[in-house]
Amino acid sequence: KSTVATQLALCLVKVGFKVGLLDIDLCGPSVPTILGLGKKEVHSCDQGWVPVYPDQDQRLAVMSIGFLLPDKDSAVIWRGPKKTAMIKQFLTDVCWGNLDYLIIDTPPGTSDEHISVCEYLKSFDPDGAIIVTTPQSVSLIDVRKEISFCRKIGLNIIGIFENMSGFKCPHCSECTNVFSTGGGESLAEQWNIPFLGRIPLDPSLMSSCDSGTSHLNELTESDSLKAIMDYAVSLKKERNS
Repeated sequence: KSTVATQLALCLVKVGFKVGLLDIDLCGPSVPTILGLGKKEVHSCDQGWVPVYPDQDQRLAVMSIGFLLPDKDSAVIWRGPKKTAMIKQFLTDVCWGNLDYLIIDTPPGTSDEHISVCEYLKSFDPDGAIIVTTPQSVSLIDVRKEISFCRKIGLNIIGIFENMSGFKCPHCSECTNVFSTGGGESLAEQWNIPFLGRIPLDPSLMSSCDSGTSHLNELTESDSLKAIMDYAVSLKKERNS
């Protein structure tokens, strides 16, 4: 999910949007590492916290609990109320500025983080949730619960991405279905949800995430993020129509 959230944010910036990326995976924040921001710190101003900007044009604003921890190995051991308070602070006390999109990277499941962020954003009429799944049945079982959660609280589901959909060989570009394929698409069809595309396992993408470099800039010819870029382009076309 964090890989999809960060790459979607980068794709949206690339097509011209101003984007905020909020990491509310409080116990496992990985967004700072994926974007190469692990050593950055959050600063304050009169209006609240200033998000971290990885680009000089400040078209991508990032906030994560990872920026507030003493080191990357520090554990966050909080009960529900403290998590809820932190999420509220991220949403109300961060100087996001004027954004086209705010992408929120959540942890797996349907716990305090999901309930809190949905409650706080309800009055702003959010576009909805993007579901990320892998193709195998074990993953789909959990994703069905997340779909049910969204339906029960009245949160629109924008669509489903199928991540880790096959392994793309770095030498011959052939795709092998390590975890099977098509599970996300069949789930989308079953629940009448738009299917946004497949994202194959790509060693170059994994390497980019580990090193904190932009996969879009480093490997412009790679098609591992084609589905995400196609979705970003479709949003741009909608705005321009």
